[in-house]
Amino acid sequence: MAIDYGLVGPNLRASGFEYDLRKAHPYGAYPDFNFKIPIGKAYAGAHRGGKVGDTFDRFYVRVLECRESVSIVRQALDKFPAGEFMAKVPRKIKPEAGEAQSRIESARGEMAYYVVSDGGERAYRVRARTGSFLAMGIIEELSKGLMIADLVALIASLDVVAPEIDR
Repeated sequence: MAIDYGLVGPNLRASGFEYDLRKAHPYGAYPDFNFKIPIGKAYAGAHRGGKVGDTFDRFYVRVLECRESVSIVRQALDKFPAGEFMAKVPRKIKPEAGEAQSRIESARGEMAYYVVSDGGERAYRVRARTGSFLAMGIIEELSKGLMIADLVALIASLDVVAPEIDR
């Protein structure tokens, strides 16, 4: 169901799929870091009605990812070179004419950008797709038969951030 609804990031990993963009398609400094990809394992326990990909798995995978993030930060600090570290960024960035797309692993999963430029000072078109947008689609399916109090936990476990949805 997670794949059918296009879930990404922690929501996908909580469903038992070991996929992280930083490992599958390494970018930036991520190839230099060692980190695990936490996945759902019915952490609540089958004896309590828990199953892989449930609300508790989504919560606990995020907790485990926080631990991995701390590990990555510590590794980065250990490799930090001496000297100045402030990047000098030009005040105006003029994109070349054309189109480009890129994706990264953000806190809510894969964040993809598509940019079209006509060579002017501003991009002609920018489109972003976030994990929150993709997680919205599965709420109706997962919420069937739930009480309102459980719906709050469900939406919170999917980590949907409303302003992220309409980028």
